[in-house]
Amino acid sequence: MISYYLLSDVGDRDNNEDNVGMYQNGEDYCFVLADGLGGHGKGEVASQLAVEAAVKVFAVDGVTEETMDRSFAEAQASILEAQQEDIMAKDMKTTLVLLHVKQDEICWGHIGDSRLYYFENGKLIKRTLDHSVPQMLVAAGQIKEKQIRNHPDRNRLLRVLGVDWDTPKYQIEEPIARGGRQQFLLCTDGFWELIDEKKMMACLKKAETVQEWVQLMEELVKKNGRGTNMDNYSAVAVWLD
Repeated sequence: MISYYLLSDVGDRDNNEDNVGMYQNGEDYCFVLADGLGGHGKGEVASQLAVEAAVKVFAVDGVTEETMDRSFAEAQASILEAQQEDIMAKDMKTTLVLLHVKQDEICWGHIGDSRLYYFENGKLIKRTLDHSVPQMLVAAGQIKEKQIRNHPDRNRLLRVLGVDWDTPKYQIEEPIARGGRQQFLLCTDGFWELIDEKKMMACLKKAETVQEWVQLMEELVKKNGRGTNMDNYSAVAVWLD
């Protein structure tokens, strides 16, 4: 059994540059989340192009070994093409997180600092590592993991869609087997910066539905973000039983 809930909110900003999406193809599911950036209000264009491209690849091809790679490649190509067509869009970029759920296995990939958290039976198993300056500093042993959220360079990204590359910069994890109680959270930095992993698990333990889980977390995000000119925040939660 699978249940899911999608959330995207403008926060305290005038414009929502986040984008979320999902697509079902028979017994297979695709969940997508992107956080656009770039001047002249084009961040939302980049995130929308990325989500639409990823969903289209999944809808046409289903889930094969190449689907995840092709989704990132098509999203990148779509954004670069749009940059060429509109001078005002030349700086637009976006993060992207993908989650594919098949009958027997689950896979995910990401680029940028939007995250995927993987839980089993309510306990955090792993998360994606940001392609950002603070995450690099953690890897180098210069700061601790918990310092990422308030680091002055937390918005400096090292990899995004919308920048030419010689080799792909996205990261795809090895597939895992589907089985038991598994929970996934895809979220933008506007969400995860305002709620830590312990609180995510506390909300998960308390929630009776996937929608309630997201709503409990959102309450904390809004509480912690009050008076801070909150960024857009988005989340996609998926429960498997």
